[in-house]
Amino acid sequence: MQENTKSSFIGLVPLLIFILFYLGTGIFLQMNNTPMAFYQLPSPVAVTLGIIAAFILFKGTIQEKCTTFLEGCGHQDIITMCVIYLLAGAFASTAKNMGGVDSTVNLALNYIPVQFLAPGLFIVAGFISTATGTSVGAIVSIAPIAVGLADKSGVSLPLILAAVMGGSMFGDNLSVISDTTIAATRTQGVDMRDKFKVNLYIAIPAAVITIILLLIFGAPETITNLGSLEFSFIKVIPYIAVLIMAISGMNVFMVLTLGILIAGIIGLAYGNFTLLTFAKGVNSGFENMNEIFLLSLLSGGLGTMTAKTGGIQWIINKIQKIIVGKKTAKLGIGLLVSLTDIAVANNTVAIIINGSIAKKISHKYNVDPRESAALLDIFSCVFQGMIPYGAQMLILLNFAADKVSPMTLIPLLWYQILLLVFTLIFIKFDLTEKIKRI
Repeated sequence: MQENTKSSFIGLVPLLIFILFYLGTGIFLQMNNTPMAFYQLPSPVAVTLGIIAAFILFKGTIQEKCTTFLEGCGHQDIITMCVIYLLAGAFASTAKNMGGVDSTVNLALNYIPVQFLAPGLFIVAGFISTATGTSVGAIVSIAPIAVGLADKSGVSLPLILAAVMGGSMFGDNLSVISDTTIAATRTQGVDMRDKFKVNLYIAIPAAVITIILLLIFGAPETITNLGSLEFSFIKVIPYIAVLIMAISGMNVFMVLTLGILIAGIIGLAYGNFTLLTFAKGVNSGFENMNEIFLLSLLSGGLGTMTAKTGGIQWIINKIQKIIVGKKTAKLGIGLLVSLTDIAVANNTVAIIINGSIAKKISHKYNVDPRESAALLDIFSCVFQGMIPYGAQMLILLNFAADKVSPMTLIPLLWYQILLLVFTLIFIKFDLTEKIKRI
């Protein structure tokens, strides 16, 4: 971000309208005991209100505003995420229609004690996300199975979903191949392994305590003897194939496309559907992702209008005023990337926007660049894994078929909360020097 970029609070107003209207409506309906309060107002409609406000408030011709908006909608990161949504929906629908979810759930319940399901899913999600560098990929791979496990085991569905989310964000934050790590290390000019070392000392305590909490609170009140549940190992293969391909580093589009084809071939061979019903199942999966698709597309356009009009720079300028020393510099970096992530709902973009200013702050106040890289990644990870309109939350709750609201899930996101707590402790006691000597 250039220092001469214009700053304007007006640039933030449309985004605030969207967030406050969307969350405010959900909170109001929740207080009035409306079932599934946060799903009553479609999110694409809420963001459209913000877009209309942007067109009214921002200067320039209608054509200029349209151009900026469409540039944001058509940004490579936005389109990439939207295509992933569609393929993920198609894979989930096809695998479920051919009996893959039931077989996978029954296989897991036959061999994993129900009291270990929640911590087990956290660990598996963390492993997949670390190996693949994407929290979204981990959620797409595990969430459908996790929902089925919760339904049959009696373990709390919100807690199971929180475990999947926490593990996915743990891996995304630490992975040396994730977009956030690459963006954080490149903007701060440090090696990935150095940032990883600092990051690890903050993340591991949070992860360990999360696993302990999941062991304590993740067991059902009564342990049900489910007996021997029937499953077909052949129908588990699509999930195994997707996991192996993802971990191997294969392109996510190829992973999901091949997953759809493998599930389709197995379903056709077992007579679960015909070619025509297979095609309809794929289309049904596309349709299931329509709301997420539209929200991501529209919010991408709104985010670009906000940044171009100076809304993000206004946040940056305000936060720089509170920096008076090394510790407040670290907090300033954290606040910058956190608020930007809340604004644009994309942790990689938030890091890129704030990378150059974070580097200048670090140099001015003698903050170790390895630490500034870790702080950029951590703070963006914490909030990306908690905001109700973020890609991770939207995909996760979509697989839960609207059975869980964001406000129910957020208090259970123990890993993200603990990661924030340990990061603040790390800043307070200036532990970078101690880590250097280890």
